[in-house]
Amino acid sequence: MSRCAKLVKLCLGSCLAVLAAWPAAAAEPVKEFSFSEKANERLAKKLNIPIYFALPTSTWAPLPKSFKTTDILLDWKHPEAMRTGSDAGLRLIVTPRSGMAARLAKSGILETGDLLLTFRSEWGGAGAYPNIQMGISHTGLAYIKDGKVRNLDNPLNEEYLGRNMTAELTSEHYKTLNFLHVVRPRGLTEAERANILAWATRLNASAKRVYPSQIKFNDNYNAPKFKPGKPLDFVKHLAQIALGQNPPGTLDLYCSEMAWSVLALRSCDPATTAEEFKGSRIPSCVKSPMKPLDAAGNSITSTGRSAEVGLADGPLTVIDGLKIPKDERMALLEQVFVENPAGLKKMSEGHRKVAEEMQPKFEKLKDYYQGVSGGTVIQRLRARLIRSAFNRAVPENYSPTSFLLNTMLPQGNINRTMDYVATVVIE
Repeated sequence: MSRCAKLVKLCLGSCLAVLAAWPAAAAEPVKEFSFSEKANERLAKKLNIPIYFALPTSTWAPLPKSFKTTDILLDWKHPEAMRTGSDAGLRLIVTPRSGMAARLAKSGILETGDLLLTFRSEWGGAGAYPNIQMGISHTGLAYIKDGKVRNLDNPLNEEYLGRNMTAELTSEHYKTLNFLHVVRPRGLTEAERANILAWATRLNASAKRVYPSQIKFNDNYNAPKFKPGKPLDFVKHLAQIALGQNPPGTLDLYCSEMAWSVLALRSCDPATTAEEFKGSRIPSCVKSPMKPLDAAGNSITSTGRSAEVGLADGPLTVIDGLKIPKDERMALLEQVFVENPAGLKKMSEGHRKVAEEMQPKFEKLKDYYQGVSGGTVIQRLRARLIRSAFNRAVPENYSPTSFLLNTMLPQGNINRTMDYVATVVIE
């Protein structure tokens, strides 16, 4: 064969190789989050949530313009927000359940360190407790490993991590969910993400050994380990367990407390700081990722950069920002506290019990809502007294909803450390 013929054959082979690869490349279109009236209507029916479960765009994280994915990306607007010209909606990633962990990792929309908030849309309108929780019942921590989004959760068992603790969003908990809110800590560096990955990997790898003998689940969400002004001993304890140092005693954490604690280790490289955790002091690399929240904040009545949002302020904050007349706003605030026995039946037994116990205690909180959001002088004064009383009675906390609530602070607020990324709609 002549040299020229060989060259032609080589070029032809290269072209055929490129053409063979072309369908695979074309199978991953480049997409942007955008509005679609038809999709908006379909997803509104699927979500079926009150407007105070939606979020203003001020909560949204800055994201790249486009992503390579086969999933549907939608800027969803709540129908009531469209009617009134208000700012309330969600970013939606609509994805099939099969292969979800790999697609979400490959697209790059989710990142290591993101918080996965179990969002139960059926809680909307089910009573004061589920409404104030904004439908959020659980917190997990995401990390990217081996091309998949993995989850770290407490309880560290198969119900949440799956068979053989693979943590691929395929456990009994995750495979029964339809929605997940994704919240991202602000300003994480690559080194911090690498540290979070290392801690999460260690904890999941040791789950069968340490749970429940060294780490167990705390089902009392009103008993956080965090104490204002006190060292973060519980974070150090968790790190010691992850490092295999077998500290004395058992550490009981609830789900969001576990996630908060791992994020508090973001500046600690387990490979280089292990010796520091053997000492009597808390290593200097341990840092709070988010200020725990009081029961009620002042972000609606104060414009200062240090204003705070409270654990009970979610629906209040959303409703107060809507472009609606005062009488509509007051009616919507009233709606948050309406008892709904039929709605409560949609909740798990544990959550339903808490909701029924808490319902009578929310009457004063309703007065707080109405006083803060455009009440009379007397109502506003009463609201301030109620706020003080609630904050004395309820400890500062990092409940599952707290991470989403933090995103509701103004962009320039010094306490704002979280952004809302998107809501995963699983089909």
